Amino acid sequence: MDYVKPGEVLGNMIETGENKANLSILQLMVKGFLGGAILAFATTLALTATQQTSLGLVGAVVFPVGFVIIVLLGLELVTGSFALIPLAVLERRVSLTRMLSSFGWVILGHLIGCAVYAVLYGLTITKMGTELTHPLVQTLIQTSEAKTLAYKHLGGSGLALVIIKAVLCNWMVTLGVVMAMTSKSTVGKIVAMWLPILIFFAQGFEHAVVNMFVIPLGMLLGANVSFADWWLWNQIPVLIGNFLGGVVFTGLMLYLAQKGKLQRGEEARVNVTEMAEPDGRALSVAGERL
Repeated sequence: MDYVKPGEVLGNMIETGENKANLSILQLMVKGFLGGAILAFATTLALTATQQTSLGLVGAVVFPVGFVIIVLLGLELVTGSFALIPLAVLERRVSLTRMLSSFGWVILGHLIGCAVYAVLYGLTITKMGTELTHPLVQTLIQTSEAKTLAYKHLGGSGLALVIIKAVLCNWMVTLGVVMAMTSKSTVGKIVAMWLPILIFFAQGFEHAVVNMFVIPLGMLLGANVSFADWWLWNQIPVLIGNFLGGVVFTGLMLYLAQKGKLQRGEEARVNVTEMAEPDGRALSVAGERL
């Protein structure tokens, strides 16, 4: 059967978190670069679909393709790791310093990947900077300002709002990461992870990596947004909210819910030597995992 039981999923979450934290700096940077660029590709695909159909839901339906590519190729998305690596820390398999280092290098990779795609895509829709008539130019400018200046205008309430929207976003994004672990088939993984990602994007919640692309590109195209506006009124609070949403509502909640069923490493495998028949032959078991 393709279905993976919750106890095994929790074990996989912890193991995956440990593996991600122990990647080399080069691997974290390269995987973060690709993850950021691919998610930026998916963002422009969603914006294009919305503009062509005048239906925002269409954009939400196609956006998860980027997330699917990232997960299936084993690339890095720091927002997904927010639910996984802290569990490895909780289980004392990874140090807090190692976790923070992993997050930092992946975020740097995301920023570079998003910047590269932003420059290339910006040159594409402006025809090498010669015109600003492409319909997505104004969309990106308005989006960049809405994700920064609109919160700034509200002051403290704006900061609270952006953090709440970031929490809600990554609750779903990390759930998408976990849902991909509930199936052993490629099709099952795609379907399972698609749904939570659609939910977050359709409702306009705040995702740190998407914003690493959208806001700077809007600035390059002429948005009235400063570097301080970008980081103080969006990027930093969104990273905080994404972390809280991932670690609390997905990581810790599932850990508490399924801890009693947690299967660790060899505990999840059938011990064939203990199940030997009287004549010494091991019983044939369909599948290695319980």
